Amino acid sequence: MAVDAISIEVFKHLFAAVAEEMGVALQRASFSPNIRERLDFSCAVFDAEARMIAQAAHIPVHLGSMPASVAAAVEAFEELLPGDVVVLNDPYHGGTHLLDITMISPVFAGGELSYFVASRAHHADVGGMTPGSSPLSTELYQEGIIIPPLKLRLSGWMNDGALALIVANSRNPAERIGDLEAQMAAHRIGESRLADMMIEQGVESTAEHASALLEYSRYMTEAVIARIPDGVYRYRDAMEGDGQAEFEIPIQVQIEVSGESMRVDFAGSAPQVLGNVNAVPAIVRSATWYCVRLLSDEDIPVNHGCFQPVEVSTPEGSFLNPRFPAAVVVGNTETSQRIVDTVLGALAQALPQDIPAASLGTMNNFTVGGFDGDEQFVYYETLGGGHGATGRGDGLSGRHCHMTNTLNTPVEALEYSLPMRVRRYHLREGSGGKGVHQGGDGIVREYELLVPATITINSERRLRAPYGVKGGAPGQCGVNTIRRGGVDEVVSGKHTAHLDAGDRVIIETPGGGGWGDP
Repeated sequence: MAVDAISIEVFKHLFAAVAEEMGVALQRASFSPNIRERLDFSCAVFDAEARMIAQAAHIPVHLGSMPASVAAAVEAFEELLPGDVVVLNDPYHGGTHLLDITMISPVFAGGELSYFVASRAHHADVGGMTPGSSPLSTELYQEGIIIPPLKLRLSGWMNDGALALIVANSRNPAERIGDLEAQMAAHRIGESRLADMMIEQGVESTAEHASALLEYSRYMTEAVIARIPDGVYRYRDAMEGDGQAEFEIPIQVQIEVSGESMRVDFAGSAPQVLGNVNAVPAIVRSATWYCVRLLSDEDIPVNHGCFQPVEVSTPEGSFLNPRFPAAVVVGNTETSQRIVDTVLGALAQALPQDIPAASLGTMNNFTVGGFDGDEQFVYYETLGGGHGATGRGDGLSGRHCHMTNTLNTPVEALEYSLPMRVRRYHLREGSGGKGVHQGGDGIVREYELLVPATITINSERRLRAPYGVKGGAPGQCGVNTIRRGGVDEVVSGKHTAHLDAGDRVIIETPGGGGWGDP
């Protein structure tokens, strides 16, 4: 079968369908609301050289980090056999933060290793200092169990000892078992669909088109970069604190565009910090590649090829390339969002009509856990907010954006599963920045605890508002409030507390920046 434009399009959808069907299986079989309702997971297909061939339209922050996980799995074992499943979550060996547990399975054709399928799911709790495993930590050990690449299944046989060790380090072991088994079920679907694909299309033709897809994505990305005027563009933004104190943590970027290639250098960014906002390089690459993909009017297939024209460098020892065992749990969620704001701020100088104002710039992470009678519960969710306006129109309101692509957790699902009530959930009207085009509004979500519990909030844009562009006004900062006995206390962007039944947590998320002088 010759490779042509039509056959490439067919195989693009065939490979993507494998990842998408894995995702459907994972969602339907999972136990936790975080995976089942919010869809906080990603699935992907890789070739035998650990190059990503296709990723389902799941979580952007996993875009550049899952390849590092597959590479770490391949490097850890001299031989992978049919029926093996490798599991890991170590951020310093291919992971992002400990809550994201990644699985990798080899797929064979004619006795030869041909592909890998991989899944990454955000598990609600993997141990650590506080329920939800998102503590205001100062080292990785405080964030939960660290899983280096190990075989959870060996030639189809379950490694019961490894599974028991992982599950024993969670506050909700039954949920962990259910979610881990859901990932393995998704892998069986992926392996089966790839095997069927190679039978129907032929092993050689499938491999030939996999390579052609990489070249196709590389060409499309180069075409996107070629439309950016050559030059050097710089921008500076900052995080608001590391969970230990509130202080400015600068992110500095320099983007050099030359023809069809781009070099993105984060030299000048802050040294690694004591708290939990450090981000491993895989996260920085994911956020940067995502920004480049935003510039395309066409749907570039997500694979190894679209990464190649973009070189990303981070200074060792900075908080964007920390040394083990620096705390990193919020680098995956909050620092990734600020990297996007910084890269887009630089690109706005080159493409002022195309780049939006800053969106909410935070995932507004909320975790809660405690005992409901004799049963322990843990819950994690992120909250949306306002999108930045563009030259084409107003920003969206009350939506997740950029490095998170999850859904809202329905109030009914939350209240059914947990000893909590949601007292308010509505748009935060007027929080978007003014402009020729308005920034989107944030949201207000108010939780009432029905039992004593420990809560943790990890959020940003509580001190530095999302910026407007071309004279547009910034969006409003977010606000975190705890209500005890009817008395409100405004707390910092990163806060943990032990609350009693009847206490409430009110999270007001930022609005997006405006576009154009109002």
